[in-house]
Amino acid sequence: MASSSRGQFTSRFGFIMAAAGSAVGLGNVWGFPTQAASNGGAVFLIVYLLMVFLLAFPMLVAELTVGRYGQSNPIRSFRSVWPKGKFGAILLGVIGMVVVSLILSFYAIVAGWLLGSLFGSSLELVGIESASQWLTTFSTERNLILMMAFMALTMFVVSNGVANGIEKWSTRLMPLLFILFGLLTVYIFTQPGAWDGLTMYLVPDFSHLTPQLIVSAMGQAFFSLSLGVCVMTTYGSYLKKETNIPKTAAQVALIDTGVAFIAGLMILPAMFVAKHNGVEIFSASGELLNSDTLVFTVLPAMFDTMGTVGTLIGLVFFLLMVIAALTSSISMLEVPVACATEELQQSRRSAVLWIGGLVTLFSAVIVFNFSALFGLVIQFTTVYSQPIIALLITLMVGWIWHRNHILNELKQGYPEIEQSWFWKIWPTYVRIVCPVLMLLVFFA
Repeated sequence: MASSSRGQFTSRFGFIMAAAGSAVGLGNVWGFPTQAASNGGAVFLIVYLLMVFLLAFPMLVAELTVGRYGQSNPIRSFRSVWPKGKFGAILLGVIGMVVVSLILSFYAIVAGWLLGSLFGSSLELVGIESASQWLTTFSTERNLILMMAFMALTMFVVSNGVANGIEKWSTRLMPLLFILFGLLTVYIFTQPGAWDGLTMYLVPDFSHLTPQLIVSAMGQAFFSLSLGVCVMTTYGSYLKKETNIPKTAAQVALIDTGVAFIAGLMILPAMFVAKHNGVEIFSASGELLNSDTLVFTVLPAMFDTMGTVGTLIGLVFFLLMVIAALTSSISMLEVPVACATEELQQSRRSAVLWIGGLVTLFSAVIVFNFSALFGLVIQFTTVYSQPIIALLITLMVGWIWHRNHILNELKQGYPEIEQSWFWKIWPTYVRIVCPVLMLLVFFA
């Protein structure tokens, strides 16, 4: 099955931080609050939480189990589960890798903007206004340079391997992220206007409940937990056999949802603080303005109204965003790199170089054709591809993989699982309920 030289996570904490790092990214800090603000706040939050626990969590267990059973890259792991469907397994693995690389290509552009805002805030503090202006103003050159800088950072971490690269950086960066988040949220609560944002976020108005909102919430749950792009299959393959998968998956899902929830607690009140300070956030008809660039327009405008303290808080906020982006981008690059090192027998360094280079190249194509491609790639990957691939992986686990094999794999980290409620419900749930729920949501 696996080569003995494969990397492994050295501790359970390391895995949880890395998986949470993959899950906690711009999807939570940028995507979730934006979606919540555009879809009536509290109602979106409720549907999102339901989606995480009814759909995303059972599927996260499925992906991690496939990965640990195969102890290899997604292509080999799918083949070990589905030996008769060799072509189908390879195709599923390849499509997963292409989609995750496409996601990384638009992600790197957004993360580049965050780098620009981070350095822009730093330069503003020391009074270098013109450079700060260039870094924070939308232009093709700036987008290209910052995207390349962020990709270089991602490639550096992934080239150092699982334990020395991904785990080492995740265990340092994620706790820092949580601390910064907490401090910033508390600070924003003390500002005038924050209460209105809290009300919108926590008091449901069910007139906003539409099929479109439910589809958005499902897509957000999948994007947020990195489902359907083979990231969790790959991370699962680095798990030790004595890990209790259902418990670990629950912890990752809880951390991820917790961060999305706190991000909403921070960003929706921040929007109303900005509004209180004279920044326009809603159009005359009540639609959210600049929903895609909410984080880049509303928050800096709010920080600007606070003087020097605001610049400093802006610096902390964008540092937090860069950390969230990096812990996710390393997990995305790891998927094709794991395949190249095992299927093509390449060294990790060279795999990182050529795959990272290709993603950077495609990302550059998006930068030069921004208005035509940026939204299209996001739509194609996160709204359609991710849920479809996740559905296929779920069908494979539910219908093709032998139930006794699944049970034996899960038993290694959870010997008494056969008597548990989890095992009484989960196999049938993944086999029938998850696919039916997903299809219902899709065709709604």
